[in-house]
Amino acid sequence: MSDMQNGRTALITGGTGGLGVATVEAFVADGWRVVTPVRADSVDKLPKGAIPLVANLTDETDVTTAVAAAVAAGDHSSPLRAVVNLVGGFASGPLIADAPWSGLEEQLKVNLRPTYLVTQAALPHLVDAGGGSVVCVSSRTALSPFPGGSAYAISKAAVLAFAASVALEYRSKNVRCNTVLPSVIDTPANRAAMPDADFAKWVRPEEIAPTILFLASEASAPTSGAQIPVYGRA
Repeated sequence: MSDMQNGRTALITGGTGGLGVATVEAFVADGWRVVTPVRADSVDKLPKGAIPLVANLTDETDVTTAVAAAVAAGDHSSPLRAVVNLVGGFASGPLIADAPWSGLEEQLKVNLRPTYLVTQAALPHLVDAGGGSVVCVSSRTALSPFPGGSAYAISKAAVLAFAASVALEYRSKNVRCNTVLPSVIDTPANRAAMPDADFAKWVRPEEIAPTILFLASEASAPTSGAQIPVYGRA
């Protein structure tokens, strides 16, 4: 495997999720050394070729330790070149007047906190390696909210603001940051939650993964601060 890996490490969070599995597989197939932080009970769900690191991505100390371990394990032959933030979650609720602040806090904890902490810990390593790419996942809902989805929309809009800030602050250090905005992703969990939907209009993980791979690669070197829609036909 090391002969294929062309000296690049990608740290991919959420690697056992619906989008994560397809993304990890795409990076491994492209020759990246892929390190994926996971919960202890999810290690066996990782695609073949990925290197698991057990970590709680909402805990700052855990994240710092995991990122440092990912970099150290790569040695100088495979420096960290990409960070892909896929961890997140969805919850709907009542309209804003009846929605508790705790619901928004929970969505920020799920959708913004891991992305913030992982990127924050990884940025010095990307700079030390001479540059690299950060890819975040927001949602079309951040731009077009729906009733009952305010907490989710706000948390995903926060991801957009965070990514734009990273792109601006690290432009001179050769670190790029871009965001993909899916519509409804065609996963088993989403099908179970919305059994009457037209699944053919949803975007499949295998259709999003190549866009993420492109944004992580040198092929997209001139691109930073972009918000890429990946809506399928939804």
